[in-house]
Amino acid sequence: MCRHLAYLGPPVTLASLVLEPEHSLFEQSWAPADMRGGGTVNADGFGLGWFPEGDTAVYGGPVRYRRSVPIWTDENLPGLAASIRSGAVIAAVRNGTVGMPYGQAAVAPFMVGNWLFSHNGRIAGWPESTQKLAERLPVADLLQLDAPVDSALLWALIADRLSDGIPPADAVAAVVQEVESVAPGSRLNVLLTDGEQLVATSWTHSLTVHRTPDSVTVSSEPFGPGTWTPVPDHSLLVATATTLHITPMEGPE
Repeated sequence: MCRHLAYLGPPVTLASLVLEPEHSLFEQSWAPADMRGGGTVNADGFGLGWFPEGDTAVYGGPVRYRRSVPIWTDENLPGLAASIRSGAVIAAVRNGTVGMPYGQAAVAPFMVGNWLFSHNGRIAGWPESTQKLAERLPVADLLQLDAPVDSALLWALIADRLSDGIPPADAVAAVVQEVESVAPGSRLNVLLTDGEQLVATSWTHSLTVHRTPDSVTVSSEPFGPGTWTPVPDHSLLVATATTLHITPMEGPE
């Protein structure tokens, strides 16, 4: 399974989140501590998504940097990550599921408009198990999937609800439960942010949270100093930089 993290708070360098801490996402790419879903190395690409400091209207939204190579092979990343600061970040390293395609387009974070999204896990029985759910999407959305992988479809299902005006937490919870109903045993840890709020799920995989008075960080595995609290399985996490709410979701019987 993949590893990912999200951060909301005062602007920090990307390097301080992804590269520098003890057991950082960088280290987790080759030495993860909890790969309960299988796999040993997250070497199938990595991605960073962030909201630039200052007036983002000039650019129009978040920025992504994605590669299809192992994170430790990108010689440009240390300088890039040290020079960029942001108060809203999603980052991920990928361990591709056997049978699914590889390449940059299959790497999180996925993006539509002002939203960044990451998925850690897999949809059981893909793709046949989700055929009926996919049929509900507009054909144009299916034709524009980043890649023919389960994470991209999961994001399309959530983004479709967001476009209908459904609140982010409700959209995420509804899709996770729908996918579980047609594909029991799926691993559906997701991260979603628009730079102001963060929605995450803990669904049959590890997720931990670290808080300070003015920041919140969620991650597949703890990293760096500070106190990390495990998020209970089958939970929905909704946060801003200064608030945090964790509620149970209905899980499989």
